[in-house]
Amino acid sequence: MDRVPGVSSAAGFSARRLRDLTVTIVLASLGGVLANALALPVAWLIGPVITVSIASFAGIDTRLPTPVQTAVFFVLGIQAGSGVSPAIAQQIALWPLSFAIQLSGVGLTIILCYGFLRRILNFDHPSALFASLPGALSFVVAAASETKGDLGQIIVIQSIRLLMLIGALVPLLAALEGTGPMGAAVRASPDGSLFDFLSLFALCAVPAMLASKLKLPGGMMLGALIGSAIVHGTNIAIVSLPAELAIPSLILLGILVGSRLNGIDGKAFLRLLLPALSCFALSLVGMGLAGLAAVKLAGLPAPNVALAYAPGALEALTVLAFQFKIDPAYVAAHHVIRFIAIATLVPFLARRIALKEARAASLKEAMNPQDG
Repeated sequence: MDRVPGVSSAAGFSARRLRDLTVTIVLASLGGVLANALALPVAWLIGPVITVSIASFAGIDTRLPTPVQTAVFFVLGIQAGSGVSPAIAQQIALWPLSFAIQLSGVGLTIILCYGFLRRILNFDHPSALFASLPGALSFVVAAASETKGDLGQIIVIQSIRLLMLIGALVPLLAALEGTGPMGAAVRASPDGSLFDFLSLFALCAVPAMLASKLKLPGGMMLGALIGSAIVHGTNIAIVSLPAELAIPSLILLGILVGSRLNGIDGKAFLRLLLPALSCFALSLVGMGLAGLAAVKLAGLPAPNVALAYAPGALEALTVLAFQFKIDPAYVAAHHVIRFIAIATLVPFLARRIALKEARAASLKEAMNPQDG
């Protein structure tokens, strides 16, 4: 998840900020309890996403402090990596083909969304282009800010698409996995001693800090996932996270997802809802066609491809992979590839658009010289 500018540090909390944070955590917890009582799939994630999204839209400051975000990503990375087994190594040879198919789907998604926003809704060129890029929001916003694109349009469309993505994937995966309405609950960890858990955390802390230092996408979570995958894939460790840690981490992740609507103007939200939903549908078409090709050509399981090819939300979808007993390493690897591809592309696009805008402005000035 991208950090939202303006998140206060723990030391700089105002009374109102602390009140909003407390309300957010309470609402998220109640959302998880209610979703669990209703037997919704991945209840402790989807419940908080719904309640916090509503709270964000109602004007409550639902953002989590950065240190809390970091801790959540680290813990959930360990949990996701524990779903890796030695048998998964046999499938790695198929990943390059899957990467290629995925990137073709990303290209198709951009073309479809851009064409709709630009040709049908008459968005300006930079706004349509940057709103069409699936994921990597921090890079997209940074690049778009160098152009005359409408940042409000871009952020709202990207945020709504993310929320819809998670809301659509949870029931879809429950159906594909044949889990019925109950879906996937929090997976239990094998029994272990305190030393076993402390050793697991220590072994995962090194790659997590390294990945964060290298500024890899989702670095803290990705690094912890890699460390956890190695120690579990080689049977060095057998324990994962106890439910006492897993459930609060899922609730906090739900807050992170739901807080994407924080600060978004209600009128802008309603005005851009149809374009956002349309882009979401077109994204499903583009990535869905690519996913179908991956299932048919590479023989990959449909649930794995559905999560790996989904356009955005590396952290949330990696956690969903673990909860639904889908290879989290495969899912995370594809989201990193998509992120890197987009992060590499957007600075080039921004420079090209900025130069084009500068030339257009110069031409306009030359054609309309001011007197004296």
